[in-house]
Amino acid sequence: MEIQSNFSLKNYNTFGIEAKARQFIAVHSVEELKRVLSANKNEKKFILGGGSNMLLTKDIDALVIHIDLKGKEIIKEDNDFVWIESQAGEVWHDFVLYTIDNNFGGLENMSLIPGNVGTTPVQNIGAYGTEIKDTFVSCEAINIESQEMKTFTNAECNFGYRESIFKHEVKDQYIITSVVYKLTKHNHKINTSYGDILAELSKNNITQPTLKDVSNAVITIRQSKLPDPKELGNSGSFFKNPILLKSDFEKIHKKFPEMKFYEVSETEVKVPAGWLIEQAGFKGKRFGDAGVHKNQALVLVNYGNATGQEILAVSKQVQKTVFETFGIHIEAEVNVI
Repeated sequence: MEIQSNFSLKNYNTFGIEAKARQFIAVHSVEELKRVLSANKNEKKFILGGGSNMLLTKDIDALVIHIDLKGKEIIKEDNDFVWIESQAGEVWHDFVLYTIDNNFGGLENMSLIPGNVGTTPVQNIGAYGTEIKDTFVSCEAINIESQEMKTFTNAECNFGYRESIFKHEVKDQYIITSVVYKLTKHNHKINTSYGDILAELSKNNITQPTLKDVSNAVITIRQSKLPDPKELGNSGSFFKNPILLKSDFEKIHKKFPEMKFYEVSETEVKVPAGWLIEQAGFKGKRFGDAGVHKNQALVLVNYGNATGQEILAVSKQVQKTVFETFGIHIEAEVNVI
């Protein structure tokens, strides 16, 4: 293991932003990670996974530790379920495809979400009516200060909409090293009710979809809306869909009756941020090399040489205009560094 200095992070973030790490090291096992943490106790540290949920606006004046732990295994199974442990550095989409190839159900709606397995509990990632909390059993994490391992159960993670304990109570205290998911072996709960999945299946005359069918539909939908980060720098959805109290939403809805919404509880409504941004006139708008994607207004893009500061400025302009237009604040889902 070698610590490198003044290391370019351009290939380590999906926005493709040029930023330097003061020091950089990749770790490939828990033992290596413990050694690095122990040997650099007084160093400021920055933990880097797949680089898909962050916007770098400056150089990182710290030791950047890239979590590159690989491997997956079935640790338990019964007649109905299988428990699979995946190491944190596994690419999420590859892991999803592995579960589908083995006919294990539960993750198919989250196909093609960028990033690595280790960051899935942090964000409680989700798509098309499913979230990580639905299949998450537990995760192993290492305490950065003490190097002690701790298991976090589903209940202990305090999952919410794109929220978890790792973004709040224990933020910057732990590094997730592996995650366990509980998936179905048969009698899969096929979820096709959300978004465009049903329409995509109908287009292909599929009436009794398999896990693979649902995954393929999600991949087709995402590819039609979301640019490939290898071709156009982006971080997937930049903003969260705002959740409003019904009482507040009803007042706004009277002014904008065409506003789309989904009920999330008896008292709350979710409004698609992409719709708000599009109505505010930003879809496809370009500001130098930074801009809003032409097919999906939730996605901010780097057309080549945009800086993180330039993309951040676009995001703030979008937030300001949406608030001035609708009285709704949209939050960034991406971590701004």
